Amino acid sequence: MGTIENTRLGRYGIWTFDFEDQPAGLIRDSVQELEELGWPAVWIPESERREALTHAGFLLAATERLTVVNGIAQIWAREPQWTHHGARLLAEAYPDRHLLGLGYGGDRRDTRPLEAVTSYLDALDAFPEPPIRRLLAAYGPKMLELARDRSAGAHTYHVTPEHTAQAREILGDGPFLGVEHAVLFETDAAKAREVARAHLHTYLTSKYNVAKFLRLGYTEADVDGGRGSDRLVDDLVFWGDLDTITERLRAHLDAGADHVGIQVLGTAPGTSAMPHWRRLAEALLPAGVA
Repeated sequence: MGTIENTRLGRYGIWTFDFEDQPAGLIRDSVQELEELGWPAVWIPESERREALTHAGFLLAATERLTVVNGIAQIWAREPQWTHHGARLLAEAYPDRHLLGLGYGGDRRDTRPLEAVTSYLDALDAFPEPPIRRLLAAYGPKMLELARDRSAGAHTYHVTPEHTAQAREILGDGPFLGVEHAVLFETDAAKAREVARAHLHTYLTSKYNVAKFLRLGYTEADVDGGRGSDRLVDDLVFWGDLDTITERLRAHLDAGADHVGIQVLGTAPGTSAMPHWRRLAEALLPAGVA
């Protein structure tokens, strides 16, 4: 798939749901400020309110240097031909600034994730043009091996530094490993865990996420029917003051990640995490350079 310039993506980026609920003007202002602050990359998901490729195209058009990463574009959202042609247009219009992250996109009963993703990649690779740059959402060993063999690397979500170390061992030295991690600027443990649990509930009640946590050594008691033990919640959401959060984020880099996408929790829908993004930029992007 071609190598990813890790220096272009930087060591840290912003991973956000915020733009799902904001008007275009506010999104444009926000992403332009992120670029001015020195953030090299923004990761965007695909949910019910934004289509992955048009969303990426809008962010790219609003900026000059920022890399936009789909984290992830769901394979069920569009047929392979539309993914191929849409991503190719972005690659041609914004050279080296778009990175297509693909993934299964949730619990589905009609097929198995590994088989579904493999078939999707087969369809993408059947086009006569060279393959577009892509990452795969990958957690388990087999999906990580697929990411290693048939993409530029892997994107992980809601994992621990221990998982990052395991993923790096499977991927080897060459492929890219981008890791998302959620953070919360709250120093009161009870308040922090309340917000974190509300965010994590969906993930603690979905089959494939629970399987991921159990593989990491957590127990059914840690999952706790979707509530999550203090240990699990604290490992999946880094909370506290700025120094505590940034120190914990660095653990992913120490474990072998090339890049950490930081998801800030605790902002109401339709509002912005920009004050926190500014603080993180000062701490993690010396002199505005990632």
